[in-house]
Amino acid sequence: MFDILTRIRRTGILSEATPRSEASELPLDKVRRNLTSVFGRALRIRHVDTGSCNGCELEIQALSNPYYNLEGSGIAFVASPRHADVLLVTGPVSVNMEEALRRTYEAMPDPKWVMAVGDCAACGGVFGASYATRGSVSAVIPVDIVINGCPPTPLALLQGLLQITQQRRA
Repeated sequence: MFDILTRIRRTGILSEATPRSEASELPLDKVRRNLTSVFGRALRIRHVDTGSCNGCELEIQALSNPYYNLEGSGIAFVASPRHADVLLVTGPVSVNMEEALRRTYEAMPDPKWVMAVGDCAACGGVFGASYATRGSVSAVIPVDIVINGCPPTPLALLQGLLQITQQRRA
């Protein structure tokens, strides 16, 4: 027990510092402020995985942890596309998911936005367009925001949500 406590004391605190933007305001604070003015404290996201490796999903799930606390700012994931404002798509669109993605998009009420998350959703990634995939999400449905990265960081995802709130204002 004494040995463990000594190692803890020697190592110190290993948690990360709070991410700051250039203006020293957290991106999540900007999103919260824009949500209040644009959506009235609510933004609902429907996530569809169209054939990804789950790397992007891990980063998306990180948004729900206490560090980012997405739900605390009025942003939540929903199970039904009929309740969603944003369609968040990960992975290259496989042939088997093409029709499901189209139906999900059509079921969403207007106004609706589509975020292509990760390199696979943006351009097909390492899979490209082949006999098994249609490639990028934009080959199947219209895309409003593309978030590049393999996988993109949670901070990049927040920046994408911020872009959506700013598009809504315009």
